[in-house]
Amino acid sequence: MRGLSTIERDAVDTAGAAPMLTQVEAWAVVNSGTRNLAGLATMAGLLGDAFAVLPGEITLVEPTPVDSVGADGVVSAIEHGKHLHLVVRPNAPVRMLFTGHMDTVYPVDHAFQSLQWLDDGRLNGPGVADMKGGLSVMLAALQAVEASPLPARIGYEVVINSDEETGSFSSAALLERAAHGKVAALTYEPALADGTLAGARGGTGNFSIIVHGRSAHAGRNPEDGRNALVAAADIAVRLSKVRGPDLAVNPARIEGGGPNNVVPDLAILRINFRPATLDDIARARSHIDSVVETVAAEHDVRIEVHGSFNRPPKPIDASAARLFDLVKSSGADLGLDIAWKATGGVCDGNNIAAAGVPVVDTMGVRGGAIHSTDEFMIPDSLAERAALSAVTILRIAEGRL
Repeated sequence: MRGLSTIERDAVDTAGAAPMLTQVEAWAVVNSGTRNLAGLATMAGLLGDAFAVLPGEITLVEPTPVDSVGADGVVSAIEHGKHLHLVVRPNAPVRMLFTGHMDTVYPVDHAFQSLQWLDDGRLNGPGVADMKGGLSVMLAALQAVEASPLPARIGYEVVINSDEETGSFSSAALLERAAHGKVAALTYEPALADGTLAGARGGTGNFSIIVHGRSAHAGRNPEDGRNALVAAADIAVRLSKVRGPDLAVNPARIEGGGPNNVVPDLAILRINFRPATLDDIARARSHIDSVVETVAAEHDVRIEVHGSFNRPPKPIDASAARLFDLVKSSGADLGLDIAWKATGGVCDGNNIAAAGVPVVDTMGVRGGAIHSTDEFMIPDSLAERAALSAVTILRIAEGRL
């Protein structure tokens, strides 16, 4: 650990002494799938108790209302859990944002509910890497900073949302507000098993396109019908043709239809776009508008478009590059070789970058196979990654960014 100051060495020791593994084991057995409101409430309570060791005020923020399109084409509100928000020293000279999520992808009735130790020493369990391990790393790092001589120099906000895995629709406004005025942000998504961090990210947009046709008897008077399923398929084919190197398009599902002898009057196309740049978002939006107009006219159907590009692309601009360099140099002084690579995945780091704040969004544990029953965490990475965060935060507090 050459190159570390005495303050940084003490912070590394403090972070490493935190009960991170115990926390992960306790938190990961709580099912907190995004739609499991009871589990999320339990998880919010556990996190509130844990983060109460930090100064500042913790609140549970009500989710912003969010609409969803059902399989029947009806638009209705869906419920989300509350989001944890902590504000510490808002008037400090240097202010940062730290974010994570309490939800997982595993619903309440999923078979993956327990932990097991693998033969190679890894911990397998729901959310151990994504991201209950990351939440424990964040807390340990912040405790180490608070125990140092420098906390008066740095203020921060912590946002732990309940809906990251489904797009952060009910927490996007909270994230944007919390990002305001911050010099940098750290988000605790898992790093790869070898420690590689995510760099540039593409964006994403999810849309539900509702097609209203007209039912008729498929044999007696099909000409009187307007086949919504065919029109939805036409939209899917036309939009899929706009894909390119910087814009992935995935028509994922068409819902609708019924008996073979009835012309279907309702269909819903679920489609995902992955733009690499803001220009690609504009191009995709233009294509959606033009395709919908054309298909509506050619098939004589009524079409509604619901959805948005909820996560803009996250490029590595000059300010983000400086933050990455600081994380890399902090890692080097800890004996860690920090590398990163671009990814097509998205997270709250996209939203934070869109608010104009540089962010490194994979400061969590090393792990892998996330979103599957093989998900694992490497326990040794708890202390390692908490040390990386603590040193990085202290250097930002000293004005080294």
